[in-house]
Amino acid sequence: MRSIDPINFDLLVGRRLWRSMSSTGMWVEKYRPTKLSEIVNQTEIIGSLEALIAHPADMPHLLFSGSAGVGKTTAAMCISKQILGENAKDYTLELNASDERGIGMVREKVKKFSRFAGMSDAPFKLIILDEADEMTNDAQTALRRIIEDTAQYCRFILIANNISKIIEPIQSRCAAFKFTSIPEEDVISRLGEISKKEKIKSDKKGLKAVYEYSEGDLRHAINLLQATASIGDITEEHVKSSAGLTKTSDVDGVLAMALAGKIIEAREKMIELIKVYGMSESDFLKYLNAAVFKSKHERLSEILEFIAKYDYRILVGANPEIQLSALLAELGNVEK
Repeated sequence: MRSIDPINFDLLVGRRLWRSMSSTGMWVEKYRPTKLSEIVNQTEIIGSLEALIAHPADMPHLLFSGSAGVGKTTAAMCISKQILGENAKDYTLELNASDERGIGMVREKVKKFSRFAGMSDAPFKLIILDEADEMTNDAQTALRRIIEDTAQYCRFILIANNISKIIEPIQSRCAAFKFTSIPEEDVISRLGEISKKEKIKSDKKGLKAVYEYSEGDLRHAINLLQATASIGDITEEHVKSSAGLTKTSDVDGVLAMALAGKIIEAREKMIELIKVYGMSESDFLKYLNAAVFKSKHERLSEILEFIAKYDYRILVGANPEIQLSALLAELGNVEK
């Protein structure tokens, strides 16, 4: 599943957060680990990676998989800094493969950077491809050839949410590491440390609410923590306000309007929740799914199939607003 990057905040909270970031910076970057040993959880993986980078010349290509916000990209950047040192900036290429999924990106950027050019101060060049599972098969096939041809002076770190979408020839050329979700106690502990450093008051219920909304995504959790801090103390009420959770009950109303055939009204409310109150399309579908179960509708299974269909369409890259509007239109036909 393609990861969804930091949450969409309520517009008012977003403005306050922007003012906060302009003076203090984004906490997710401010507190990003710079050494592998600083990464939260992932103890076994970090131990293995530290053993690999102890002898850089022998380090294989790496493939990191796992859900969003568990440390994959951070681990890759730490490896770059620890191996390449002051040369990290010049000898590291970081690309988000989901931005440019095709073969052109591989040929124009990856191939050009991977060309040999005297590297007396570094053991190799490092190419980090984030969201590599979003690359097309043709692009991956071209990448495979570059990986083979540049093995003497270039290393690749591929990062994916779904490893099954990486072609087998590439998987076989990499040492694979599966990053696991970060336990609740570790996330809350990290959030507590950041709160203390920022001199922000927090209580256990507030930090737990941050964890529950972020669902184990530490990056997401830190962003939500900063958004909440722009309102005041880290309390459960403030967290819900920052995350837009106070509007989730309105999704029940959207469902009711759609099923009653009031498609225009349902769409207007849906747009309001997403664009004004900052509810992500993914969360809208999640809350709509919960609303369907609460409704105990006699055509429950049919409605759930509709939601699953449009969730998949959005996941593979279709326009979210168009797809959600079409979903509401289908719901409007259920009771006809």
